[in-house]
Order: sequence, then C-alpha cells, then structure tokens
Amino acid sequence: MNIEVNFPAVVTLLPHGGAMVLLDRLLAIDDDSVCAEVTIRCASVFYDQVTAGVGAWVGIEYMAQAIAAHAGHAALKRGEPAGIGFLLGARRYQAQHPLFPVGSVLHIHARRALQGANGLMTFDCRIDIVDSVDIVEHGDAVLATASTAATATVAVFKPLDAGVFLHDSVNGNGA
Repeated sequence: MNIEVNFPAVVTLLPHGGAMVLLDRLLAIDDDSVCAEVTIRCASVFYDQVTAGVGAWVGIEYMAQAIAAHAGHAALKRGEPAGIGFLLGARRYQAQHPLFPVGSVLHIHARRALQGANGLMTFDCRIDIVDSVDIVEHGDAVLATASTAATATVAVFKPLDAGVFLHDSVNGNGA
C-alpha cells in the first residue's frame, strides 16, 4: 500500500459537502485499496449524547466514503474531478459493539474484491478502532494496537457518466 505523507484533503475527493464529509483524512492508498481515518467527536454529525458515541450502523457510511475517496483519488490522478457513485448495499455487516465511543480513532480499510466493466464493484471492508493509549514511537514508524470493530462486503456502482445515468433513470430509459 502506498503510504504518502501529503494526501489531498478528503473533502476534495468526495462528492459530499459540509458536515456529510465524515472522514478526517487518508492514511494509505494504492490501486486496489484505501485506509482512511475518522475520530469520533461530540461534534460528529451522527453523535448521540445519550450513548456518548456514534451508532455502529454508521460504519457502512464510513466504508462507503472510504471507497468514494479511493475513486476520487484515482480521478484526481487522471486530472478529473471526483464523481458520484452509488452505494448499493452491504453484505454481512458485522459490528462487534453497538457504537463507536467518543474519542475513538477509527481506521477504515477497503480493498476492491471485484470490478465489472459496467461500473459495479465490491469491496471487502474493515473498521479498526485504534487504541491511542498504546501508541508507541518506534524509530520513524508509529505503532498502534487496533481491534476490528466492524466488517462488511460493500457493493457500489460508479457509472461512466453519472449525469447521463441519472437523466436516463429519471426518464425511464435506465436499466
């Protein structure tokens, strides 16, 4: 996996805006995979004061945004703007806990498993909670313990031309 120091801001890679950009930054990326990070804060859009965290069900959106950031990074490398894609669903979403507690640092991993010529793709995804208490300096590397908090296989669709696809879908010409 390509570990870069200066990734573009996540907001430039996603078709989302404002508070709906849930990821904080990219950590690593290559042609088939991505690792992004998010810290759960009281200001997080899905934060619940009663449970003092974000419901684990939001993990699917974290995974989808990591996949979108992967696609946006590839588009940027081609000199194109980030385009829209569609989350089709998740299979076997399993969360180890009902929520991501405030203060948790999540690493969202997505690795492309399948890609069709028609823009359909699946990604094997995993969310790790990084134990910030056990982060240790080791030479130039920073080591951290992590535990898997959630896993899923996520299906997405990235049409060649989203505008045409949406137009045709609205007008009954789409598949």
